[in-house]
Amino acid sequence: MRNGRVVKGVNFEGLADVSSPVELGKYYSECGADELVFYDITASAEGRALFTDILREVARQIFIPLTVGGGINSLEDFDRVLKCGADKVSVNSGALRDPSLISAAARRYGSQCVVLSVDAKRVDGRFTVFAKGGRENTGRDLIEWVRYGVENGAGELVINSIDTDGVKKGFDLEMQDAVCAAVKVPVIASGGAGCAADFVELFEKLPAVDAGLAASIFHFGEVRIAELKEKLRRSGINVR
Repeated sequence: MRNGRVVKGVNFEGLADVSSPVELGKYYSECGADELVFYDITASAEGRALFTDILREVARQIFIPLTVGGGINSLEDFDRVLKCGADKVSVNSGALRDPSLISAAARRYGSQCVVLSVDAKRVDGRFTVFAKGGRENTGRDLIEWVRYGVENGAGELVINSIDTDGVKKGFDLEMQDAVCAAVKVPVIASGGAGCAADFVELFEKLPAVDAGLAASIFHFGEVRIAELKEKLRRSGINVR
């Protein structure tokens, strides 16, 4: 999401308009997606609150779990988003600024509600955490950060590889594997899916990964969710 519209880029740059979030959300809900992840990608960088009016309308239209993030900097932001219909709240830059937000939110709403989303890329051979939609290098080590997050109450992780984002050449298996080896909570792999076979490879090579998240291939109709699920099923991978 940017300025109330769904957008997509490559390596977090060159964002292009795609569609209405309400229309897309309803479409994905009807097509069998397991969950919708809704990020207002410039809220943190622009220092503003997330678009709650659009969020309410999306929540009214869909019948699958909804995870929402972008501009989440306080417990009040968690409360506002949950009251708009979100099932889980994804925190990224806000937690990097104030790590105590993770534990405070987990105590108030439960760990199952707190999703730690992490944008990371390789810097000098090291998985490094970035903030503000991939714009700011925090210098934090990815593995140290996810361990801290889980120890302090994050119930789920979304690991976004900036290196593979939008490139459509497959998930960042090395990065996802390193995270799965470090924590014992659900890990959602994000960034790099280009075809159905990339999901098969993800789940066959990294059975510890709980889900694969993608945008471009679904937004532009390159992969249909029902067809993807059937391919996974034929490959012996359990899907809903």
